Amino acid sequence: MHKSEHILSTKFYIPPARPEFILRPRLIEQLNNGLHHRLTLVSAPVGFGKTTLVSEWVNRLRLEDTGNVQGVAWLSLDENDNEPVRFLTYFIHALKQVCAKNVDMGKSPLAMLHSPQPPSLENVLTSLINELVEVSGEIVFVLDDYHVIETPAIDDALGFLLDHLPSNLHLVITSRADPSLPLPRLRARGQVVELRSADLRFTFEETVEFFHHISGLELSSTEIAALENRTEGWIAGLKLAALSMQGREDISRFIETFTGSHRYIVDYLVEEVLLRQTEVIQYFLLCTSILDRLCGPLCDAVLQNPSVSSQETLEYLEQTNLFLVPLDNERHWYRYHHLFADLLRHRLQRDVSHSAGKDVDLTALHIRASQWYEENDMAVEAFQHATLANDIERAERIMDGDGMPLQYRGAALPVMQWLESLPAEMKNARPSLWVAQASVLTMAGKPVDGIEEILNAAETALQDAQPNETVRNHIGHVAAIRAMLAIPKNQIEAVIEESRRALEYLHPENLSVRTTTAWTLGFAYQTKGERAAAVEAHTKALEISKASGNTMISIAAATSLGQLNEADTRLYQAVENYRDVLQLAGEPSLPAACEAHLGLARIYYEWDDLDTARKHGELGLQLAQQLENIDTPARCELLLARLKLAQGDADGAIETITHAEQFLLQNSFPHRMPQVEAEKAVLSIHFGDFSQAVEQAKKSGLPVVQARAALVSGNLSEAWDVLASHRQMVEANDWKDETLKAMILQSLVLHAQGENEQAMGLLEKALSLTEPGGYIHSFVDEGDAMARLLTEANAQGVKPEYTGKLLNAFGVRLLNGMVSSAVQPLITPLSQREQEILALIAGGLKNKEIADQMVISLNTVLYHTKNIYSKLGVNKRTQAILKAQELNLL
Repeated sequence: MHKSEHILSTKFYIPPARPEFILRPRLIEQLNNGLHHRLTLVSAPVGFGKTTLVSEWVNRLRLEDTGNVQGVAWLSLDENDNEPVRFLTYFIHALKQVCAKNVDMGKSPLAMLHSPQPPSLENVLTSLINELVEVSGEIVFVLDDYHVIETPAIDDALGFLLDHLPSNLHLVITSRADPSLPLPRLRARGQVVELRSADLRFTFEETVEFFHHISGLELSSTEIAALENRTEGWIAGLKLAALSMQGREDISRFIETFTGSHRYIVDYLVEEVLLRQTEVIQYFLLCTSILDRLCGPLCDAVLQNPSVSSQETLEYLEQTNLFLVPLDNERHWYRYHHLFADLLRHRLQRDVSHSAGKDVDLTALHIRASQWYEENDMAVEAFQHATLANDIERAERIMDGDGMPLQYRGAALPVMQWLESLPAEMKNARPSLWVAQASVLTMAGKPVDGIEEILNAAETALQDAQPNETVRNHIGHVAAIRAMLAIPKNQIEAVIEESRRALEYLHPENLSVRTTTAWTLGFAYQTKGERAAAVEAHTKALEISKASGNTMISIAAATSLGQLNEADTRLYQAVENYRDVLQLAGEPSLPAACEAHLGLARIYYEWDDLDTARKHGELGLQLAQQLENIDTPARCELLLARLKLAQGDADGAIETITHAEQFLLQNSFPHRMPQVEAEKAVLSIHFGDFSQAVEQAKKSGLPVVQARAALVSGNLSEAWDVLASHRQMVEANDWKDETLKAMILQSLVLHAQGENEQAMGLLEKALSLTEPGGYIHSFVDEGDAMARLLTEANAQGVKPEYTGKLLNAFGVRLLNGMVSSAVQPLITPLSQREQEILALIAGGLKNKEIADQMVISLNTVLYHTKNIYSKLGVNKRTQAILKAQELNLL
C-alpha cells in the first residue's frame, strides 16, 4: 500500500446493534471473560452469527461502564488485505481511531512501513507496542473475517504481537477457519478464550425467541424443535427457513421436508461454501457425502485416489470450519452438518455423471463403501451401502450373515425397509427374500395376517424351486415363523407342531433359526406348565444364541428364564435374568425388553418398592406399545392398576383396568380376559362389594381368585374346598407360586374358622417359602385379616424378624417383639389419602364437597370413608372425629 493511497474509513465501521438481535447473555459473559486473556477467537462456519454477536458485544462495551475499556477498534478484513504493509497500515489506523487523545499514536510505525527501505515487520510492531504501552485505558481490537488472510507473513506478525501484547490491548478475531497462529501455546498458557459453532448455535429457547419475536411466525414448540434439530441451531439455516415460510399455509409440511436441497439453502451454501473450494476439495466433499460417518481410511477406500490423503483432507476441513463435526476426541470419526450433507447429496444426485471435472460412478462409490465396512466388521453399514448400490446378491449375502442374519443382531429396521422396497417379481425369483421378509416382520411384531400372506407367497415360490437342502431349509424356516406367530394367539399345540416340523427341515448348521425354534418349544412347555422342560429348552436357547450373536433370541430366552425363576419363587435370580435382558437390549432399549421391565415391576411390587415398580411398569408399557400383535401393553396396565390401588388411587385403577380390557377385546386376546376379571375382583373387594367380587371371580375361572372372594364373603367351606383341590393339583406339578398363593389363603381360612394352631403351622410353611425371596405384598394384599394373623405369629415367635418386616409394611410398629399400641394405635394405619379425607370430615365437609375439593369421584370418597370407619372401629362421622382426636390423628 503506497503512502499516498487513501484509507477506506468504512473498514473501521462497527456494525450497529440490530433491533432484532436476540439477547444471548451466556455468550456475552464468555466474551466479557475473554477480556482477562490476550485473545478471544470466535471461529465457526458461515452463518453462525459471529460478526453479529461480536458487534453487539462491543456496542454494549461502548455504552456501558465496563471496567477500564477506553475504546473499541474494529477492522473488517477482505482479500486485498493479504499484503503485509496494507494490513499493518489499516491495523495502525484502526488503533488511531480510538486513541484520538494520543495525536502522535502510530506515527512512527507508519513512517517505518512506508520508508523507501522498510524494516522488518517485527521492528514495526515493536515500535507500535512501545507506543501502546503509553496509552491509558484498555483497548479491544476486533479483526473481523480473518479467514480471508492467507499470507504467512501476516500470521507471523500477528503471532509476534500476541507474544508481546501490552496488557492494555485485547485482541478479538472472528473467522470461518482457525487462523495459523500459535493457538496450542496460547491454550497451554491460558491466554485464549474460544467460542466455536457448538457455543454459537441457537439453543431451543433462543430458537423459540427467534420465531416468536423476530420472524413473526406462529410455530408450535414441536415445529420449532424439529427445525432446531434439523438445522442443529445453525442461525443462517433458521433464518432461511423463516424466509421460506413467509406467506405459506402448509408450514407443517414445509418443516417435514426442510432439507439442504431447499432452494434458499442451496443458493446460500453453494455460493458461500462449496464454490469457494478447490476442485479437489469439491470432489472430495461430493463423493464422501454418501457416508453418514467419515474417517480417513474409509474415505480413502471410497475415493481410491492415492495422491490425496483423506485424513489430511478431513483435518483441513475441520480446521477451516467447513461444516464438519468431530464425533470423538481422537478426531478419527466425523460427520457433515445435516443441511450441508443434504446439499452435497443433492448436488451429487443432480450431476452424478460429471462433477468437478471428473466422472462419478455413484454405484461404485457405494460398493467400495460397502466393501470397507464389511472388511471392518460393520455389517449394518455394509448392508446399507450394498442396497444403495442395488447390488441384490451382495445385500442378501450380508443380510444372511455368517450364520446369523442381521435382523437377529438388532438391525431389523433397515433389513425390513429394504425387503419391503423390492418388487414381488424379484422375490418370486429368489424365495429366500420372501422368507427373510416374513422373518424380520415377525421379529418386529407386525400383524399376523400380513406375514401369513408373505409366507404363502414364499411357499408358492418354493414349489417351483428344485428340491435340495436349501429349499428344505427355507421350508423349515417358514414352519419356524408360523410357530412364532402362533404364540400371541395362545395356540400352543400349533406352536409345538410347527416347531417340530421346523427342526425336521432346517439345515443342521442353521443355528439362528434352530435357536429360535428351541425358544418357541420352550415357550410352549412353559405355557403348558411343564416348567422343567421349559427351563432346559430356554437355557439351551440362551447358550446358543449368545454364542452365535442372536440378540433377539437371547433377549427372549433370558426373559423366559426370568419368568420361570419368578414362578419358582426365586425372585433374586429372576431379577438377574431381567437385568441381563436390559443389558442385551441396549440403550435406547429395544422394544423386546418390555417383558423384562414388566417382570421387574412385578418383583419390585412384591418387595413393596412401589416407585421402582411403577418406573419399570411404565417403561414396559412404553416399549410394548412400539410392538404389534402382543398382549404385553394390557398386562403392564393391569399391574399399574394394582400399583395405583395400593397407593390409594382407586379411580386411576378403575380407569387403567378399563383401558386394558378394551385393548384386549379390540386386539383379540380372549385368553387374557381372566386376568382382567381377577383385577376387577380385587378392586371390588377393596370397595367392600363382595357379591360383585364373587361374580367376577367366577368369570375369571381362577381358583385362587374364587377362593379369595368366597373367603371375604364369609363362605369359608367353599373357599377351603376350592383351595384344597387347587393346591393338590399345583403341588403335583411343582408350581411353587400357585402353591404359595393357596397356602396363604388356606391359613386365613383356618384362622377365620378358629383353627389357630393349624393356621399358624400353615402360615409358617408359607413364610419359609417366601422369606428367601423377600416376599411382602403377597401378604399385605390380603389386608387386615393377614395383619392380625401375622401379629399373632410374631407374638408367638414365628420368624420374628421376617414377620416384623411384614407388619412394618402393613404399618404396624413393633416394640420388643410385641405390637405397640402406644406407637401405632391402629393395626392397619390410615393411608395418606384417608388421612386427608379424615381431616376434611373433621372440617365439616360433606362427601360431595370432599369429592369436589380433592377432584375424585363420590364413590372413591365413600370407599375411603368406609375404610376409615373400619380402621377406627366406628360407624358414624361424629364417632370417627372423636376417635381420631383421641388417637391424635388430627
